[in-house]
Amino acid sequence: MLKTLLLIVVAAIVLLLAYAATRPDTFRVERTAQIQAPPDRLFPLINDLRAFNTWNPYEKKDPDIKGSYGATTVGPGATYARESDKVGVGEMRIESVQPDTTVAMRLAFVKPFAAVNQVTFSLTPADSGTRVAWVMEGRLNFVAKLMHIFFNMDRMVGQDFEDGLTNLKTLAEKRQPPTGA
Repeated sequence: MLKTLLLIVVAAIVLLLAYAATRPDTFRVERTAQIQAPPDRLFPLINDLRAFNTWNPYEKKDPDIKGSYGATTVGPGATYARESDKVGVGEMRIESVQPDTTVAMRLAFVKPFAAVNQVTFSLTPADSGTRVAWVMEGRLNFVAKLMHIFFNMDRMVGQDFEDGLTNLKTLAEKRQPPTGA
């Protein structure tokens, strides 16, 4: 009886590991929002890491977060490192920008898991405002593939992106100049 149970457990583990091996090597999380502000008003709120952190949902998750900015906080080369028990340890770096259109960042995590992901913000004029897309993409090693079986990355991170875009929308739309002035 014990031998049969042990064989069933081993077989289940082998099947789980085999299934994880078949999972994709990459992931992508994307959320969008329509914001009633022009791209030139939104771009500085993303391209400047100090401004970015005024609406960044991860900064709001931990009031005790320890953050430090690099020598540059705006545009390519701008960096921000953070240390937090709630949102982890890592650094973001703006890699490239296309004014009023795109900000591309490198997001490196040290804890709770080591990972390097690419984040892109795209601003597209739409209707009377801007469509903002927040995308994170990265590679998955075998351990990460195994974890993705049990944790839905799109749901977990996607909710944070939705919260962040709501924060950005509130901030950007509040800054609207009065009409007819």
